[in-house]
Amino acid sequence: MLPIALSSGEKYVAAAYVVFLALILVYLAIMATKLSRLEQEVVELTEIAERGPAQNPERIKEPA
Repeated sequence: MLPIALSSGEKYVAAAYVVFLALILVYLAIMATKLSRLEQEVVELTEIAERGPAQNPERIKEPA
């Protein structure tokens, strides 16, 4: 890699791009974990729904 002479302004711009990229990567990681949890919840709810109302003991009865 060739050494490139950067002015102080260009160094700040490069640093800002690095910080922005890091923030985007952190955001994507957070969204990926949320999506994973949501997928697990959908699978659990699908299994409960497929069992039917008579086989769901954890189902909370609504007040009349």
